[in-house]
Amino acid sequence: MPDKLFTIRSNAKINLCLRITGRLPNGYHTLSSVFQEIDLHDTLTFTPADTYSLRCNNAGIPCDDSNLCSRAYRELKQLALQSTDWHIQLQKNIPVGAGLGGGSSNAATVIDFLNEHWELDLSKSDLIRIAAQIGADVAFYIHGKTQSAEGIGDKLQPLTLPESFTLLLVCPNIYISTKWAYQQFNLTKKKEGYKFGDLFESGRIHWELFENQFESVVFPTYPEIGKIKTLLQNEGALYAGLSGSGSTVFGAFKSRYDAEHAQKQFKNHITFISFPINN
Repeated sequence: MPDKLFTIRSNAKINLCLRITGRLPNGYHTLSSVFQEIDLHDTLTFTPADTYSLRCNNAGIPCDDSNLCSRAYRELKQLALQSTDWHIQLQKNIPVGAGLGGGSSNAATVIDFLNEHWELDLSKSDLIRIAAQIGADVAFYIHGKTQSAEGIGDKLQPLTLPESFTLLLVCPNIYISTKWAYQQFNLTKKKEGYKFGDLFESGRIHWELFENQFESVVFPTYPEIGKIKTLLQNEGALYAGLSGSGSTVFGAFKSRYDAEHAQKQFKNHITFISFPINN
């Protein structure tokens, strides 16, 4: 058995904007969003093993069959005629339950790794199909970078950012259930999907068109999260808003200097300076 190990980065994402556009007969909500991969990341270390196992540095994360990494492993295992099993050590840096897609990213990293090292030769469309069966956001990470998202988050198209910016992520110690947030949302406030070309027209980002409709649910219930957005705006953010259903709030700043200056206002919270991974 080979003794080589592989350590792979698994990046987070944010929702630069998000509108809720409706609800399907099966209960799933539809959305219109821009998914943005960022350089905040977990790491997954793969070591050859006699049987599959998963371990994590965060004791609060289950390492059983409910973990998305395990679900991804099982799906790919069915397609591997002959394969070496792997032990996966997951080093979590992305906050859990914070609207940053860490679990989905981890699962996509497993899919990509096994496709290569088990020599499955699956196409990108095959990988996206498998990823979508595991979780709504997993498919995004097969291509990553910047993508528009519609439907339940499964209708994805690449986008190009016309400007650079620096992100300050502020992560309060609050767990928000996405299921709860959707249940609380008043569907009479649903909106038409974004015209994505309008967001990035004439060589600039039109931040004035960005919004996240989950804020109408989250901020009244957790006013301290709303205060973070206000403070980011007061510190000169080009735009500030929730990522997903939260609890992370991000501010987009013109430069790293501006983001680091604003960061000083959030000493009681976990914060990250991060950058978009662009096309």
